[in-house]
Amino acid sequence: MREQASTLDEVKSKILELKGKGVEMEVNHGRKKISHYTGVVEDAYHSVFVVKLDNATTNEKMSCSYSDILCGDVKIAKKQ
Repeated sequence: MREQASTLDEVKSKILELKGKGVEMEVNHGRKKISHYTGVVEDAYHSVFVVKLDNATTNEKMSCSYSDILCGDVKIAKKQ
């Protein structure tokens, strides 16, 4: 997964680089509940970014804050 950045501005710039590209996400929900998602970074706003998930049946989207990445609750990497 992606290396943890040291500042919020670095995280924002890395997400902006991934905009429109496929990503793999690992989300820690706590109590040993970890979910894996794949999708495309659809948009990036001031404090959150939106990922359109790869799911053939629905058009699900997930929003995450940049601070979630700093805390380590969300890990995101470019899809290979």
